[in-house]
Amino acid sequence: MVRIRTAQLADMDQLPALFDNYRIFYGKESDIDGATRFLSDRISRSESVIFVAETGEDKLAGFVQLYPVFSSTRMKRLWLLNDLFVDKNFRGQGISVELIERAKGLCKETNACGLILETAKTNAVGNSLYRKTDFILDKAHNYYSWDAN
Repeated sequence: MVRIRTAQLADMDQLPALFDNYRIFYGKESDIDGATRFLSDRISRSESVIFVAETGEDKLAGFVQLYPVFSSTRMKRLWLLNDLFVDKNFRGQGISVELIERAKGLCKETNACGLILETAKTNAVGNSLYRKTDFILDKAHNYYSWDAN
């Protein structure tokens, strides 16, 4: 059984390793110390909301991290689902769906107008998951980015 709950600073014994594996999945170098600092800052400064999936053995199996943004046209808060990851040993158990459902709950609790996210076109598992959980692929808009580095 998995329980979805809000991450706390006390989770810094396990959460950074999950976050590090998430970053490695996206081609980044391992950096546990950096992950610990980054997540500790987000939690202590209330800059993001992180939900974790905790097993009955108090093991963290996955997480979702959301950042608040705003929609000017809708004049409401909007949540950016920026990070979603489930440890490979816990995949196929519906944990990612539970994390997404909790993120949707946050939208309702905060009177937000919705969730937005992006994923690579090559992320077949993620793209399938988002369609399965009622996200709609936006084919009408261009997505641009600028990198300061």
